[in-house]
Amino acid sequence: MTEHQIIERLRRIGWRDGPLPADGLRLARVAAQHRAGYELHDGEHSFGAQPAGHFLKRGLDPSERPAVGDFVEVEPGQPPHIVRVLPRRTVLSRAAAGERYERQLIAANIDYVLVLTGLDGDFNPARIERYLSLTEDSGAQPVVLLSKLDASADAIGRIDALRERLPEGTPIHAINGKDPASVAVLAQYLQPGDSAVLVGSSGAGKSTLTNTLLGIDKMATGAVRAHDSRGRHTTTHRALLPLPSGGCLIDTPGMRELKLTGEENLDLFADIEELAESCRFADCGHGSEPGCAVQAALDSGELAPERWRNYLKLRDEREEQAATLEARLRRQRGGRPVERPHSPRGKRERD
Repeated sequence: MTEHQIIERLRRIGWRDGPLPADGLRLARVAAQHRAGYELHDGEHSFGAQPAGHFLKRGLDPSERPAVGDFVEVEPGQPPHIVRVLPRRTVLSRAAAGERYERQLIAANIDYVLVLTGLDGDFNPARIERYLSLTEDSGAQPVVLLSKLDASADAIGRIDALRERLPEGTPIHAINGKDPASVAVLAQYLQPGDSAVLVGSSGAGKSTLTNTLLGIDKMATGAVRAHDSRGRHTTTHRALLPLPSGGCLIDTPGMRELKLTGEENLDLFADIEELAESCRFADCGHGSEPGCAVQAALDSGELAPERWRNYLKLRDEREEQAATLEARLRRQRGGRPVERPHSPRGKRERD
């Protein structure tokens, strides 16, 4: 097979122009990770592989190991072995559950993050804001998908309310995941060479949507609970799926916990931070202080209380995670904690 043919084959799974591996090595993309090893795809065939020994070293940062969506160099053998992870152009990650700080990769080398939420009892604007905050640091474009359009009695009202809450220009599409005509709007994000990751809570309809995009019932689906529209985890692991459209979709299990990494900018709330900059005092606590622009916006209805509360929650979580990350990095460098100067008491008016 010629180099041109190899590149054309790799483009079917999202490969962008770049040098091919040295002689004897094979280029493939991580399609899934299992306890027994990895499933790779070379643009034509899927095959199993094991990680090379250096990926198994104790203490290795998990982000340095192969993840779904990675392009990797593979050494032939029985079984083949992944010897190198190529540089990632985009990464979607979250902080892993637990007190110990650890970043968990969700998907690599993606162009779009499709955030799926049902228009039924699953509808939760605060959770959508959390997903979009995580997406900010990924390098990929977020797209909000509102599923179960056929089962919602107040779809228009919920969509309009969400548009007011999210930044202008954020793509929002209401769909019926079972209807190919309804999901045709997603073709613009799944063109040949495009890669998208599908995220959302259990029961939102990810597997149903994936089956419709595939044109076959490949992913298991299940019923949701009547009282909250949540479902069981029918998808048990992340998996990269080449689509008939020429794009690639990474389906993910429902995520019960979405912890920020501490490196988000929270650009989603840029309007709130601009308001805070307009307060009379630079260290305004946005409570009963005179000249508080945030409280004025809350009183006038310009700023919704629930959005303000979610901003505070995400901001505090980001700062806590950032401090944990900083402490971890100091320990790795063998340094001591840096004492921060105490802020002077009393309010300081802006210049």
